[in-house]
Amino acid sequence: MQSAIALFNSQSIPVLTPNDREKQRGYEQAIATSSLLFRFSRPDCVVQPENTSQVQTIIREARARGLKVTIKCNGHSYAGHSTAFEGISLDLRRMNRVSLDMGAKTVTVDAGCQWGHVYGTLVNGRHVGHIIVGGRCPTVGVGGFLLGGGLSPFTRSFGMGSDSMVEATVVTRDGEVVTVGEADAPTSRNGRLFWALRGAGGGNFGVVVEMKLRVQKLEIRYGTVVAGRYQWFPKDGFTDDPSKMTIDSTWICDLRQSTQGGVRFTVAFDGSKLEYDRRIDEFIKHPDLNRQLKRRVLAEPSTRFLYETLVGQSTFLVTWIHAGGRATDIMAPSDSAYYWRQAMELDMRTFLAKVKRALRPFSLNGEAAFINFPDRDFPRKSQKRAYFGGNCKELRRVKQMWDKDNFLKWVQCVKRPGDPEEDPDEEREENEEDRTDRLASEQWQY
Repeated sequence: MQSAIALFNSQSIPVLTPNDREKQRGYEQAIATSSLLFRFSRPDCVVQPENTSQVQTIIREARARGLKVTIKCNGHSYAGHSTAFEGISLDLRRMNRVSLDMGAKTVTVDAGCQWGHVYGTLVNGRHVGHIIVGGRCPTVGVGGFLLGGGLSPFTRSFGMGSDSMVEATVVTRDGEVVTVGEADAPTSRNGRLFWALRGAGGGNFGVVVEMKLRVQKLEIRYGTVVAGRYQWFPKDGFTDDPSKMTIDSTWICDLRQSTQGGVRFTVAFDGSKLEYDRRIDEFIKHPDLNRQLKRRVLAEPSTRFLYETLVGQSTFLVTWIHAGGRATDIMAPSDSAYYWRQAMELDMRTFLAKVKRALRPFSLNGEAAFINFPDRDFPRKSQKRAYFGGNCKELRRVKQMWDKDNFLKWVQCVKRPGDPEEDPDEEREENEEDRTDRLASEQWQY
């Protein structure tokens, strides 16, 4: 590792290490994560390339020395797949250039961009009435979002985020640079890589360093988006919403308002307020919900939606604080004024397992999962089917073409033909207590 770090320094590639006092703060900032599950990650170094040539150098050196590389696109992974616990953290945050071409209706973005960077080009250029099919939150990483498919507020109007991809530039496991795109024949080697990059997730076939996307034009000629948010505590249900309209539904629990729980609706509609109201009348029959969904939204310029409203609608986080242990042993609940002493981790995990089992039948075919929201609890024998459905075999073949020695390997990566789907120690069934202990041990081992 020290030889690799010396090479990177000699070629002016920014490197951060845990033992360099001058760069200690930068290292800590680079590995910081909003998920406390992964707070103990301490890779041997964080390398922050500034251009494609530097990425080539990093990959070639890592392969030559057998060093593990974990790719991070300046966003986050719910399952920690972009968090490096050893080896090299390939942090692309310095590669954040955005080039908007309104003549061609395309935007070219570096893989280290966040959606706030990309949306800013439309906002600053005052391109009202145009949209880029991207993330709901400005701090979501562009690379991971697009490579995993990407669900957007405008997916119902224009498709998945990856559907708007025109080209992608990749540094392969050999350190070569290849650009693939719509112009490649679908059955060609490059065409099959382009197919795989649109939805298989990141870190499977190479390091994506740049993407070109379509800029979409909204339907209403005034360039407005109808958007808003409403919290509802229902006693009965409602019907589905039509195309062009996105109504995100978030389960909330506010005992001040209802003991039954409720739903927070976040609305985005590509059209006029008048058309929106007609759609609500057609599809939402519950009278109070119908009235509020029309009352709690406004038509606003698309640039304001991207700059302000979308940010305000971002998802909130929940923090669990544990008790238990000696807090329970020293005193009984009634021995002091503080009553709630019992630990909750096992209870919470059991609750989450029950929720998953209850919701699973409502997923597509009773098995589908979304790789942009990966789940580390998935048994390996079923995760590929859940993520990729009938595309598993073709993705294995593409993996063999572009990463035949499995250099880009991680816990839920695409496997090559013949690779085992599961580890021998995962063949046994786990109860929730064993699973809790195993997952906790995985996070503490580093």
